[in-house]
Amino acid sequence: MSEDNGTQETPAGSAPGPRPEPIRFFGTTWVDHGNGYPVRRIGAAVGSLAAAVASCLILRFAFQGLQIADIGGFVTLLMVVMFAICSALAFRHTWNGFTRRPDPDRQASLRGLLGIGFVGSLLAYFFRSLTEAPGEKLHREEYETAVKQYEKRTSRRTGNPSKKRRRS
Repeated sequence: MSEDNGTQETPAGSAPGPRPEPIRFFGTTWVDHGNGYPVRRIGAAVGSLAAAVASCLILRFAFQGLQIADIGGFVTLLMVVMFAICSALAFRHTWNGFTRRPDPDRQASLRGLLGIGFVGSLLAYFFRSLTEAPGEKLHREEYETAVKQYEKRTSRRTGNPSKKRRRS
């Protein structure tokens, strides 16, 4: 990828200009919604929902382990509240990440919280998959902007500008 203008070098025979950035599980099918895009969206939605359900079952086993250990209702309540808050924050962070690029430093500082609230991230992925490929809107805006900038840079004037008639 060229650093100065955001375009990639193209192999012989393909159109020059910016190329769409691939999205996980979707590649570049999000551009024209072809090559199995609807099936991929259904698969992403079903897969993320199944992963969220399986994660909730695993968390239930963990809470049953806490009950068996008889550590008390207060600690169990703290664990439930912690997972609920972390899942809500992870949902919001993941959802916002579909519409704008996340800050890498903030992403690194929230890694632990997002790990604890993984159910929220899976649910955000599920709900976004119902309407579009997760991150499609952001990638489409960036791609269309890059295409417009490329076309603007490569458009040529016709004729000699010094012979142009001046309007009076």
